[in-house]
Amino acid sequence: MGAILLQNVILEQKPCDVLIQGNRFAAIAPNLTAPAGAQIINGRGELALTLPFYNMHCHAAMTLLRGYADDMELFTWLQEYIWPAEAKLTAEDVYWGTRLAVLEMLKSGTVFVNDMYWHATASLEAFEEMGIRAALGYMYICVPGGGVLESNVRANAELRERAANISSRIRLTHAPHAIYTVSENTLREIAAQAAEDKAVLHIHAAETLQEVSDCQAQHGLSPIAYLDKLGVLGPQTVLAHCTHLSDQDISIISERRAVIAHNPVSNQKLCSGLFRFQDALAAGCRIGLGTDGCASNNNLSMFDEMKCAALSAKVQSRQPTAGKDCAVHVCATQGGCEVFGFAGGKIAPGMLADAVLVKLNHPAMIGDYSLLSNLVYAADSSVVDTVICDGQILLQHGHREDEEEIYQRNREICRRLRP
Repeated sequence: MGAILLQNVILEQKPCDVLIQGNRFAAIAPNLTAPAGAQIINGRGELALTLPFYNMHCHAAMTLLRGYADDMELFTWLQEYIWPAEAKLTAEDVYWGTRLAVLEMLKSGTVFVNDMYWHATASLEAFEEMGIRAALGYMYICVPGGGVLESNVRANAELRERAANISSRIRLTHAPHAIYTVSENTLREIAAQAAEDKAVLHIHAAETLQEVSDCQAQHGLSPIAYLDKLGVLGPQTVLAHCTHLSDQDISIISERRAVIAHNPVSNQKLCSGLFRFQDALAAGCRIGLGTDGCASNNNLSMFDEMKCAALSAKVQSRQPTAGKDCAVHVCATQGGCEVFGFAGGKIAPGMLADAVLVKLNHPAMIGDYSLLSNLVYAADSSVVDTVICDGQILLQHGHREDEEEIYQRNREICRRLRP
């Protein structure tokens, strides 16, 4: 890896230079000297250096199903439309759909995604080639009254074969789909395996009222209490959605130090519910933001998630002081660093060189009283100029050389999938 010198960029409201060497920030000061052979980017005081986004819950290759089925209830949407469409996807389809997702994420300032999807090895290849950070899971869905789907077993074995030869940017997780698709015994086994692997366990939890009522009827417990009983909850558990939490559930999550992946846009589009953001935050819960997949969002912009997280927190709590921009921004940018073991979430010497250069000469960034407020409440992906991940420039001036091929390949796949 070479060196990159960012000259005259705005950091914490002041102009400075930032030197990146290898995959770390090396120095931050005015008038730094570029090492021999360094790539130089001059911000001219028009670009602000900010933290990038960490997308804590996604199904990346669902870019292929954007707009495929909208405006319906979750279980109808899943069982009658999405799962049948996904059954048609090949590993190559997932590879190209994942590349499209990464392109979209980079263009909106995201450098990490916690993914859960079929054909994970194909997704892995796409993440590796595109240069992004990612976590992707061993998938588990059980057949009714039986064990894990044979297709999952085969795919997980294939992914485990690749485990010894992956980039330091990639993490492997255990990803049981949900309590209503994975049996009790299997959930116990997965929790034990994740602990043995020292890996994150990533699961949908407490997403709908039906899930909560069914769990109460079958087990006499809420989904969160049920998962806790099975030994699933811990500091390396990521719980996606959590739109229906009791006070007891919030207390359990806080005590176990599990991480909530809040998906406000998808939750609202599917009418799943409003997450108790402010209550969970006040209880000390660890919270990250995610987009969910493009079939239910329908984009991968963390700018949208931040604004919707802030607004839904206010509506749910009936308090305009809830969901403050600073709290929401932390969830979007730092929520994933600790749980996935990345030395990121801060622009400082010694930290991983992940960053976004944001255009200040942009309508959404003026008035310029508060960069943070503008990022959360005003900005969209059009403010993103350059994205750096692990010391590599993955997007510059909003463009990548491989864009046209990615668009063409995905259009061809979507024509085949058209209902």
